[in-house]
Amino acid sequence: MPTQLNVLFLPPPPYRDRRYTDDVVSIVGARHKLRIYESGAPLAPQFEDLDAVIDEGGHGTQEMADAAQGLRLWQLYGSGHDDFDIEYWKHKGIPVANCPGHGHARALAECALLYILMLARSWHFTQRNMRAGEQGEPMGLELENRLLGLIGFGATGREVARLTKPLGMKIMAVDERDISLDEQREFGLESVAGSADIDKVIGKSDYLSLHLHVDKRTRHIIDARRLRLMKPGACLINVSRGALVDEAALYSALHEGWIGGAGLDVFSEEPVDPNHPLLTLPNVVATPHVSGATDGTSRRRALFVRENLDRIAQGLEPLSRIDL
Repeated sequence: MPTQLNVLFLPPPPYRDRRYTDDVVSIVGARHKLRIYESGAPLAPQFEDLDAVIDEGGHGTQEMADAAQGLRLWQLYGSGHDDFDIEYWKHKGIPVANCPGHGHARALAECALLYILMLARSWHFTQRNMRAGEQGEPMGLELENRLLGLIGFGATGREVARLTKPLGMKIMAVDERDISLDEQREFGLESVAGSADIDKVIGKSDYLSLHLHVDKRTRHIIDARRLRLMKPGACLINVSRGALVDEAALYSALHEGWIGGAGLDVFSEEPVDPNHPLLTLPNVVATPHVSGATDGTSRRRALFVRENLDRIAQGLEPLSRIDL
């Protein structure tokens, strides 16, 4: 049994599902000395004698980092960290880790598949006809032999391929790394490409699904030029990060008919404005950043966090560090 650590949990906002907190308490709290941060209480006493902090959502402040003397790990309870001030934590010498993509891959992949199915069956138009008492329209599209382009073939991209392969879709994948022949066979990939060939994949795809982190290279990787490369009936799927897409260009593409539709779980500004122009379009299906919010994701993340805490309790390096 590893040595017990003193751990502080920065919980999700009150409006978030209680299971995030319950999983941390039941899984991490069973192994280590866990206490939950109280937002109205003085800051300094809560950060005394701590070994680690679990930060749901990456909302830690510089004042918290200043108060956390001798901290052995700042563990983000999620994968994305584009809004986290990592440079300040580096300056303070605090090791930072995130939860790797395999924790939420299944959840994001299921949401991406949901969008593909809804767009193929013109969901908004079916609902309009239901309300109007009409039947038999619109005609849907079958997915067999449709081309699915995966931009990024990490954990989530692989899971999307796993789910869509039985539907008979033809799958193409783009990634910076070499995708092995074994992977190509396992996931039923028709072709693979490097970053230099992303435009070719975009131009061939009936459904284009994004699975990338946001950085200087990938911000607005889908812009007006690349939207113009897509087929007129093609659909864009984004369950990764809103900043991957130029939203003004996407609105034009959808409104003017350059492309057929979009499934969006993420936006450049969140929470998304209910009056956002994209939400007014009948060829958009959207959800409020919930693709990763499942019971399985929460449990897998809590298990990974416990593993990382166990590692540092044994004097080992934490996994999935992002501060190096």
